[in-house]
Amino acid sequence: MGGGGGGGLRGSCRVGAVLLFSAWIALAALSRLLRPVPNGCVMTYMYPTYIPISTPKNVSSDRYGLFLYHEGWKQIDFEEHVRGLSGVPVLFIPGNGGSYKQVRSLAAESFRAYQNGPLEPTFYQEASSTLSVDELKDFSIPSRYGRMLDWFAVDLEGEHSAMDGRILEEHTEYVVCAIHRILDQYKESHLARSKDAAQSSGSSPSSVILVGHSMGGFVARAALVHPNLRKSAVETILTLSSPHQYPPIALQPSLGQFFSHVNEEWRKGYKIGVSHASTPKLSNVIVVSVAGGIHDYQIRSRLTSLDGIVPSTHGFMVGSSSMKNVWLSMEHQSILWCNQLVVQVAHTLLSIIDPANGQPFLSSHKRVFVFAKMLQSAVPQSLSRMTHVPGSQSSNLLASDNLDASAHELQAKAKNSLSCPPFVQWTSDGLEKDLYIQSNLVTVLAMDGRRRWLDIKKLGSNSRGHFVFVTNLAPCSGVRIHLWPEKYHSSVQNEVPASRKIVDVTSKMVQIPAGPTPKQVVRIVIRVVELGPHGSNIRQINYRAKYCRITCWVLLCKIMLREGLDHGTDNKVEPGSQTEQPPPSAFLLLTPEEMSGFRFMTISVAPRPGRPPPTASMAVGQFFNPDDGSSALSVGRIIRSSFAPEEIFLAEDHPLALNLSFSASLGLLPVILSLKTAGCGIKNAGDQMEAERNNLCKLRCFPPVALAWDSVSGLHIIPNIYSETLVVDSSPGFWDSPEGMDRTTVLVLADPHCSYKVSARASLSAAASRFFLLYSSEILGFMVAVMFFGLMRQTSAWECDSSVPSILSAIESNLRLLKPFVFLFFMPTLMFLAFLFFTMEQKPSFGTFLLVTMISYIVANGFTILLVLSSKLILYMAAILHVFIKRRWQSWEDGAQSSYVRQFLTLSFSFQSLKIVQVIKNNLNIIVAVATIPLVCFVHPAIGLGLLLLSHAFHAHSNLCSFLAASFRSITQKKELYKSKMGDKPVMLSKSKPDGLQQLLPMDDSPTAAKSFTDSQLELFDCRHGIMILHLLATLMFAPSLVAWLQRIGMGQNFPWFPNVSCISFKLPGRRGREVGLSFLYLLGGYYSLFSSMALAPYRALYAMAIIGFICFVSTIIERRSMGRGDIMSRKSRKHSHRH
Repeated sequence: MGGGGGGGLRGSCRVGAVLLFSAWIALAALSRLLRPVPNGCVMTYMYPTYIPISTPKNVSSDRYGLFLYHEGWKQIDFEEHVRGLSGVPVLFIPGNGGSYKQVRSLAAESFRAYQNGPLEPTFYQEASSTLSVDELKDFSIPSRYGRMLDWFAVDLEGEHSAMDGRILEEHTEYVVCAIHRILDQYKESHLARSKDAAQSSGSSPSSVILVGHSMGGFVARAALVHPNLRKSAVETILTLSSPHQYPPIALQPSLGQFFSHVNEEWRKGYKIGVSHASTPKLSNVIVVSVAGGIHDYQIRSRLTSLDGIVPSTHGFMVGSSSMKNVWLSMEHQSILWCNQLVVQVAHTLLSIIDPANGQPFLSSHKRVFVFAKMLQSAVPQSLSRMTHVPGSQSSNLLASDNLDASAHELQAKAKNSLSCPPFVQWTSDGLEKDLYIQSNLVTVLAMDGRRRWLDIKKLGSNSRGHFVFVTNLAPCSGVRIHLWPEKYHSSVQNEVPASRKIVDVTSKMVQIPAGPTPKQVVRIVIRVVELGPHGSNIRQINYRAKYCRITCWVLLCKIMLREGLDHGTDNKVEPGSQTEQPPPSAFLLLTPEEMSGFRFMTISVAPRPGRPPPTASMAVGQFFNPDDGSSALSVGRIIRSSFAPEEIFLAEDHPLALNLSFSASLGLLPVILSLKTAGCGIKNAGDQMEAERNNLCKLRCFPPVALAWDSVSGLHIIPNIYSETLVVDSSPGFWDSPEGMDRTTVLVLADPHCSYKVSARASLSAAASRFFLLYSSEILGFMVAVMFFGLMRQTSAWECDSSVPSILSAIESNLRLLKPFVFLFFMPTLMFLAFLFFTMEQKPSFGTFLLVTMISYIVANGFTILLVLSSKLILYMAAILHVFIKRRWQSWEDGAQSSYVRQFLTLSFSFQSLKIVQVIKNNLNIIVAVATIPLVCFVHPAIGLGLLLLSHAFHAHSNLCSFLAASFRSITQKKELYKSKMGDKPVMLSKSKPDGLQQLLPMDDSPTAAKSFTDSQLELFDCRHGIMILHLLATLMFAPSLVAWLQRIGMGQNFPWFPNVSCISFKLPGRRGREVGLSFLYLLGGYYSLFSSMALAPYRALYAMAIIGFICFVSTIIERRSMGRGDIMSRKSRKHSHRH
C-alpha cells in the first residue's frame, strides 16, 4: 500500500500507541465533560415585562431590537413608563446565541435591591478591610441607594457571534446605535417632563453602564473603540464570563483579526501621547470581568483575564468562586440567573452611584474601589501572609509600591483604626471571669461570655510565631480578638494611654463559605395545664428530633396548634447535644510581624443570647510553626500518586493550618484529596465500630476546609472536605502564562484535636478533561502542521523519484525519534521559546510549556491518524462497492438485459467523447480552482473549500477504483494462468476485446512500463488522500462560521462578502517543482502552522495553505501555457526506478 512507510512492526506499534493514547484522552475527557455539573445556585424569580424602544431607520441593521425591562405583575402604560425614565441606564448585551430576555434576573434583583436597601453593615466592614488607600475614609455605608437602575437589552436575534468576526462587527455597530438611542431617550423623557411641568430631579445621564454576557462582553469593549461612539458615552463595563484575551474558538481568521484589532485599540487607549488629546482616550473607562470558574466549559478563566489589555488601576478580573457571598463556580449560562451572584452584582452596580448627583462616580479610581470592595474577598491577602503564594498580591488594586509617603501613613492609620463598628452593641462589662490559656491551643465550645488570655511571648516561642483562629461565630457580634501591649484590668480603650493602645484585630477575620449546618438533637418539653371540674391537671409532652433551631420553633408552633394550647401554656425549649461540630465560617491568620510589640492576646466570646438558642458554637485557635505543616509534592510524586496515593499522617496536636504545595498546577493535573479521621483522643473499645468512632470524632472536631489558590482564577474554597477532587481553573503551558501558574497552593484547616490520614491521588480522567478543554484549539492547529509534514514527506519522495508513501506511513515516519521528531517538533519549539526569551519580559515555564506542547503534538498526531484511517475506510468501502457494481454490469452483457446495458454504455462513451467533456477532464483541476475562487471570496470560504474537498475525494475515489480493478484483474489472470499450467493449455492474455469496465477504468500493466499501473494509481490515491485530509481540516475550521451564516439565511439574510482573499487553498500533487520545491513549501507551512498554534492563533495556518495553494495554482497555469507552446522539456514524464 505505498512504499516508503518502513518501520514494519515497530512502525505499527508506534502508530497504535499514539492512537490509543489519543483515543483514551478523548474518551476520558468526553465521559467526564458529559457528567452533570454540580450546581449550588439558587434560582431567581421575577415578573418580567419587555417594552420595545423604537430605533431610527438608519441603524446598522433593521432586524435587531432594543427593549426596556420592567419588573412587576401589574399592567402599565408603555409610553408613560418610558416618559418617566429617571434612573441610571444599564444596557445588557447577550452572548453567543443568547436572548435579550436573559436580562430578567439581573434587572429583577436590581429592582429588589433598590427597594430593600443595601446589604448588612457587617458586609461593608469586612470588605473595606481589603482596601489600602485613603478612599477608605471617604466611603460611607449608604442607608439607601440614591437612584434605581433602568435596564435595557439589545435583541441580537440569537445569532452565533462566537463563530464569525463579521457578525461581531455588526453587533458592535448596533450596540453603538443602541447606546446613542438610550441617551437620546433620556433627553426626550426629561424634556417631556419639563414641558408637562412635572418635577424632574437632576439632569439626564451622559453615560450608559454596559453589562455583557459571553461574547456580549467583548462586544461591549469593541463598542468603546468604535469610531462612531460619542465621547464619554460609556465609562463602566461589567462582563460576565466573557472572553477578552482570545476567541474561545480561534479557528476563523476574521474572528481572530477582530479580537486582535480591538485589544490593540484598548492598549493604545490607555497610553499617553497616542492620540492628539491631552489625556488617553480610555482614561476614565473601567472594566470588571467576572469568570465562571472550573464549571464553565466554554469560557475558561484565562480568557476572561484583562492582563495586558486594561491596567490594574482601571479594572480587574474576579472569579465567581472567590466572590464573597457567592463562593460558587457556575456554568456558562447559570451565571446569568444564579441568585447568589446576581444579588451581589445588583448591589455592586447600585453602589457605584454617587448619592450627590444620582449618577455613577466620576472618578474611575473610586468606581474600581467600589467594585473591589463589593466583589473581592480578603482571603487571598490573608493567605499571602503565610503561604507566600505567587500572584496573590495582584488582587490588591493599588499595591504598596504605588503609594507615596502620605498614602502609606493613611494606610497605617486605616489598619490601626479597623475596629468593630459602633452599631454592634457589645460592652465588656458583661464578661465573666477571665480564663488563662497555658497551651498553644485554645478551644471554645459555647458562647459562655468569657475572655481568654494568651501570652504571645510564651505560647509563640519555639518558632511558633504564627497564629491561626477558625470559628463559626460572627466576628464582632460573636467573638472579638484584641492585641495587648501589656495586661490591664480594664478593656476600655479610653482608660489606656494613647501610646499603649489596645489593637482590635477582629476586622482582619475573613469570611469563608460554611458547609451544611450540622443537625442538633433537640428535646422539646411542653407542660400543658388543663383546667377541669376537679382542679388542674398537668401533663408533659416530650418530643425529641434532629432539627436546626428554626425548624424547632416551627415544630413547636405545630404542636401548640395540634394540642390546642393557649397563651397561658408553660412551655420551654431545652437545647440538647449536637450530632457533630459545626463547620467554620471565618478564620484569622496573624504573622509574627503583625503581633510584634504586643505581649498578650485576648479572645472574647459574647454571652449566649436569649431564645431561640443558637446553633452549636465553635472556635479553635493555635500558635504554630508553618514549616511543621508544610508539604511539597513534586510533579513526579503527583503523577505516581495516580497509581499509589501519596499519604500524610497528621497526629493529634498537629498544626491547624496544613500548607500543601503542588509543583504541578491543579488546573492541569487535578488531585483527589481525602481526609479520613484516624482518632480524636478517644480510646478504642474492644468491639467499637469504625463508624461509631467517626461519629464521636465528628462530635469533637470541626469539618476540615480546603482553600486552593490560583494566580488567575483566584480562590477556590471547599468546605467539609473529606474526599473531593481539587481543581483550579488555571491554564499553564501557554506562551503567555503568568508566573506561578504552573503550581498550586492548598491550605487545609483541620482540627488539631483529631488525627487524620491525608491522601492525595491524581485523577487522570479529570486531567484528560482539563487537557481537552484547554488545548483543543492548539491541537487542531497542530493537526494542520502534521498534515503539512506528511505531505512534505510525500512530495519529497515524488521529487526524488522514490516510492511515494501513504499519508499514514508519512505521519508514522515523522513520529520516529532522533532526526524526524527533533527536526519537525523540537527544533521549531526551541526556536519559538528562544524568540519569547528575547522579546518577552515575562517568560513562560520552560518545562511545563515543552511538556504540554509535546503532549498536544502527540495527541494531534493521534487524532490525525484516526481521521486518516476513518476516511480511508470510507473511501475503500465506496471504491469496492463501485468496482463490484461495474463487474456486475460486465456479467450482465450476456443476459436478457445486455442490450439495455450496452445502450447505456454506448451513450456514456459518446458523452465522454464530446470535446467539451474532454477539455473538462484534461483541465479539471484548473476549472475547480477557478470555480473555487469566487466562492471563497464572495460567498463563504467553507463552500469553496467544500468544492475542493469534493474534487479531491472524486480523484481519490477514481484512483482507488482503478487500483482495485487492476488488482482484481491481475488476480484473475494469475488464476487462469495457474489453471492453464495445470491443464497444459495455452493462455491468451489481453487479446480479447476490451469490455466496458476496462474502457471506463483503463489499465496499463504492460511489462515494459517503468512502473506498473497498479502502483501508480495507488501513489496518486495516497497523494490525493493526504491533500483531501488537509482540506477537510480547513473546511472544519470554517464550519462554525458557515453554520452561523446559514442561521442568518434562515432569517432572510444573504451570505457575507469577504473582501480579503485569505483562504484560497488549492494544491496540485504530482508536480516535481524543480524551480520551487513543493516539499520545501510544505515544510515551511508546517513550521508556520506549528508557530501559529503555539501562539494561540491556529487560524493563521489557513494563510499558509492559501499561499501554497496560490503558488501551485500559478505554477500550474504557467506549465499549461508552456505545454501549449510545445515546450517538450516541461512535459517530461516521470520515470520510476522502483526497488521491490
